[in-house]
Amino acid sequence: MAFLPIDRQEMLSCGIEQPDFVFVTGDAYCDHPSFGTAIIARWLERNGYSLCILSQPNIKDESAFLEFGSPRLGWLVNSGNIDSMVNHYTVAKKRRSKDNYTPGGIMVKRPDRAVIKYSNIIRKIDPNKAIIIGGIEASLRRLAHYDYWDDTIRKSVLLDSKADLLVYGMGESTIIEIAESLNAGLLPQDIIFIKGTCWKTTNKDYLPYNGIELPSYDQIIASKHKYAESFMLQYENTDSIASKPLIEQYPQGYVVQNTPQIPLSEEQMSQIYDLPFMRATHPKQEAIGHVAAMDEIKHSIVINRGCYGGCSFCALTMHQGRVMSARSKESVLEEAHKIIQDPEFKGYIHDVGGPTANFYRPACDKQEKYGVCAKKQCLHPVKCQNLKVDHMEYLDILRSLRELDGIKKVFVRSGIRYDYLMYDSNDAFFKELVEHHVSGQLKVAPEHVSDAVLDKMGKPGKNLYDKFVKKFYQITKAVQKEQYLVPYLMSSHPGSTLKDAVILAEYIRDMGYNPEQVQDFYPTPLTLSTTMYYTELDPRTMDYVFVPKTMHEKAMQRALIQYRNPINYDLVREALTITGRTDLIGNSPECLIKNRNKGK
Repeated sequence: MAFLPIDRQEMLSCGIEQPDFVFVTGDAYCDHPSFGTAIIARWLERNGYSLCILSQPNIKDESAFLEFGSPRLGWLVNSGNIDSMVNHYTVAKKRRSKDNYTPGGIMVKRPDRAVIKYSNIIRKIDPNKAIIIGGIEASLRRLAHYDYWDDTIRKSVLLDSKADLLVYGMGESTIIEIAESLNAGLLPQDIIFIKGTCWKTTNKDYLPYNGIELPSYDQIIASKHKYAESFMLQYENTDSIASKPLIEQYPQGYVVQNTPQIPLSEEQMSQIYDLPFMRATHPKQEAIGHVAAMDEIKHSIVINRGCYGGCSFCALTMHQGRVMSARSKESVLEEAHKIIQDPEFKGYIHDVGGPTANFYRPACDKQEKYGVCAKKQCLHPVKCQNLKVDHMEYLDILRSLRELDGIKKVFVRSGIRYDYLMYDSNDAFFKELVEHHVSGQLKVAPEHVSDAVLDKMGKPGKNLYDKFVKKFYQITKAVQKEQYLVPYLMSSHPGSTLKDAVILAEYIRDMGYNPEQVQDFYPTPLTLSTTMYYTELDPRTMDYVFVPKTMHEKAMQRALIQYRNPINYDLVREALTITGRTDLIGNSPECLIKNRNKGK
């Protein structure tokens, strides 16, 4: 076992004269299965391909990109585990002070729009080699999209990057098919048949006969209605069985999105996570500075992928898809044994889960044959009658982990979908979650309590959350523990008016919460909520949606959630005055703030 080469000296010591692929990434090289770069690289290695990792190259020095020379087959490019713009900027578009995926947290190592910057340099210095872009940044920008930071509609990143192919979604199967095609001598422009890819052409004869033609780039720039229409067609075509290819026309040609890749089977998922990861940051990079992102995930275990929760503000539907993939229990336990052998392991598994911890199998039996429903969600606005609710396989894994020698505690810190939990008639998982897998605080995501806002969010209604809270504390009391719920709350989501923000503030008052952090809605590419934000339309109905956009409006909504903070007094007072809720200003227990203007 060894790290993959990150410099020429290491490449030569591994006996590689010319790597098959050079993998350029915006992250530090952390050889851990929570990093997409490590997974794709190790999977290529397992399938017989050699590759080197070019981590965070200096874009001001083009020669840095030739550390390993020109690869035999092509270049792989991603921005890292996080979109580079999200990584660099807050929702207020202010530059962040630290990059947790860079040694020492240095912000200047990764460029803005990393995929475009890296790919353009590669195209210049190695013009004839294949460039394949992927990862979250490419995946969610695969077609024309609203860009919050530029406040404009940007083209597919495939065009701006000058790459040959774009891999979207989870790319293990896709990258092997691409590698085999290149190895067989196919030119990049002829690789137009692989699921989970986007490609470009100027030849209309190449377009798939059964493809859906989206509104053109010129049309969606000219019409927000057309933009919403285009997004909805994309949103309804995320399934490997039921979807059709999508075609988007530009003045210079076409971008084609092939149908999504087939989700990995349990056996394939287990093979991926059983690869020989070093489970650490490359020593040469750790010597420069600690990579903080490793702290929470080093002793965590990913057991699933995908999510059928359908939250409007989440990109999982468009990236990982709605069909669940999961590992076998044996694979999970094998990884736990590897963690136990780590000299730094203190007995605590930080997390066992994934995008949604308590989703383990596909939502219903029909998905295996017919795919997901294009126009219907599993949990929203109500639970589908075909939804299978069962926590027992997941619980069996947690029980088996708890029994291993060397493990003191197994925590569940991934998102728990509390509505799915409440729909389970068997309380065994809920009871054991509270008794064994909470570290004093269980983080959950009601996001809001106004049913009008929750509907736009694709979240369950307030009443169900109230029932969950009550049951959590009942079980906590029964097992004689002092544990608390920590709710994630979001301000300024599309559909949230100041009146809705006041409703949330009153709920916080009644529940005795004092939120330390509040997340303003962040319009990231290719989500339902971002489409609402840009168009002020709900693409599901084409109805108008109120969108808080000004910084002052957002500040008032955020201040209402943290109304106890004295620095928010003026904003809270202004919001209560605007909404006609001055009854909440005064000295009674129901009031949010006191009246400082005596005599008025």
